[in-house]
Amino acid sequence: MPNRLAKESSPYLLQHAHNPVDWFPWDEEAFAKARSEHKPIFLSVGYATCHWCHVMERESFEDPEVAAILNTHFVPVKVDREELPDVDHVYMSALQAMTGSGGWPMNMFLLPDLRPFFGGTYWPPQDRQGMPSFRRVLVGVHNAWQHQQKEVLENAEQLTAFLQGQLEPRQGELPENLHQMALAGLSRTFDPAYGGFGAAPKFPQSPALQYLLSHAWLGDDAAWKHLQLTLDRMVEGGLYDQVGGGFHRYAVDHIWRVPHFEKMLYDNAQLARVYAASSLLGQVSQAQRRRYRRIATETLDYVLREMTGPEGGFYSAQDADSEGVEGRFYVWQQREFREVLGAEAEAAGLLFGVSEAGNWEHTNVLERRIPDEVLMQHLGMGPESFESWVKSVRYRLYEARRQRTPPLTDDKVLADWNGLMLRAFAEVGRWLGEPAYVEAARRNARFVLKEMFREGLLRHAWRQGLLKPQAYLSDQAHYGLGLLALYEATGEMEWLEAAHALVEAILTHFREPAGGFRDSLDPTLPVAVRDAYDGPYPSGSASAVELLFRLAALYLRPDWHEAALAAVAFHAQSLTRNPFGFPALLQAHLVGTRGSELAVVIPSEMLPAVRAWFLPLTTLAAGSPGTLPVLQNRQPGLAYLCQQGACRLPAASLEQLWGEVGAIYPSQRTQPMP
Repeated sequence: MPNRLAKESSPYLLQHAHNPVDWFPWDEEAFAKARSEHKPIFLSVGYATCHWCHVMERESFEDPEVAAILNTHFVPVKVDREELPDVDHVYMSALQAMTGSGGWPMNMFLLPDLRPFFGGTYWPPQDRQGMPSFRRVLVGVHNAWQHQQKEVLENAEQLTAFLQGQLEPRQGELPENLHQMALAGLSRTFDPAYGGFGAAPKFPQSPALQYLLSHAWLGDDAAWKHLQLTLDRMVEGGLYDQVGGGFHRYAVDHIWRVPHFEKMLYDNAQLARVYAASSLLGQVSQAQRRRYRRIATETLDYVLREMTGPEGGFYSAQDADSEGVEGRFYVWQQREFREVLGAEAEAAGLLFGVSEAGNWEHTNVLERRIPDEVLMQHLGMGPESFESWVKSVRYRLYEARRQRTPPLTDDKVLADWNGLMLRAFAEVGRWLGEPAYVEAARRNARFVLKEMFREGLLRHAWRQGLLKPQAYLSDQAHYGLGLLALYEATGEMEWLEAAHALVEAILTHFREPAGGFRDSLDPTLPVAVRDAYDGPYPSGSASAVELLFRLAALYLRPDWHEAALAAVAFHAQSLTRNPFGFPALLQAHLVGTRGSELAVVIPSEMLPAVRAWFLPLTTLAAGSPGTLPVLQNRQPGLAYLCQQGACRLPAASLEQLWGEVGAIYPSQRTQPMP
């Protein structure tokens, strides 16, 4: 018999719909049952492409004896962390406070009033390597609830008070050398051999790469060295899918060789932007320029092919597992190479590092360690014939791989992650002159605004026609930036007007009296969520600040600019103490303090060329006089570059305009104007 989760739309919840556990979704029915029966809530949080979530489901949640304990003594609640990120954030913060670490599946025990008192991550079915079995944990918590309830309540009270203090931002003054401090902090954790930050496991840290990119563009040589080494090394290893395109979640080693094989929409959105933009920097070599552009386009082509729904929405993720084995879909044996490629298998083995012994668990994770120039010389090929050969090899391997059992695709559409990908398609499309990418962005915007915008708020999660009611700061902010990027790529006012509406939603529903932003509107959570810390993608607060700064310039709204500055100050102490944790907020601060707006008044022959320029701190407006406040009293055919309300001389040619850009940003490193 299916349980209540069979009525849900989340692929993760549906994976548990036939468990013998009497699961509830996160809703008032579950909370009311816990209160009326005076039982603790067992909260289990995960996501559809989580390997250890699958393992624990097989081992424990499908076990009738474990289910009987849960159903008798607890109210079991299952949550998709991607659908309810605020629930995940609050209880993950509690778990980290209790244990010093966290992860998924996250399993927490709550009072009937939702305050946490105990928790952990994966528990095995039997005692193992110092870990208690899940059954022993359940029995122990039940006994404590029955016989030590006073201590349980005290623990919950202390933990909640601690969380309240931890999640309360600390305001203050920003130091003048804020960005120098931040760059120095990034440098201290940088891997000088293989790029990236820290040791294994190694994550792309996309918000930090975007921040380095802006400083590299501004002329910081150290930022450029860090950025280029990271970009080069990441795509040499298995972190990048050498056959199908796109990036896996992270590498388990420090050399980017063996990934955790799931693919997330947000990683691919951000990395496509960073690689495309980096191809436009003046410091790149011709080989790097070709490589970075190839990686960006292969990544977006992968998203169009495998992660885009028929309506235009972008799917959330692809699993690491297929047939119950992590990575099986992606790895190769040398004999498979020979079967697929025949006489070319030896050369392709050099290209992708394939050997009989393999490089991971007796299989091969494909990587491209040999420089193309060296391999071309070895194979006696020129650049064009080499590129054609590589495409042919990749195509044949891809077609062979398609015959395997594919990983699960989590096909829910999340507004904030779609905003990140919308921005990627719009920006890469205009920078690289790829109209198909801009059209993909248009289709997405039409779909999301039609299906997910209700009563003044962009709702978070949609799947197969079912829209969930939750709306988060990150939805309004990330999607607003995506809409702004689409306007910059097309000049179509409908997208800018929609971004304007999302700014109004942010200020109406999410702004705090003290100046920052709350992330969630859920009144049932035991603590309010106000977090500007960047995870694998920018925080909602950081993107809200950037959106406010950029639209304040176009709509001439100094009050929005001041609201954005106040939101940065809201987190001043955190920025000062741990700048590495807030690169997106630092990036937004750069936009607010060093940003500019470029108004091109149409008709203008300059516009197509200007759209191809990479100007990371500049917001582009294009239209006829009067269509926007920033375009009022402007002359057709001229371009106006302004900063902090002060405008440079109007430019009538690209050469003049390029000179004005150089006057504001004298050390900028964009590709020289053709």
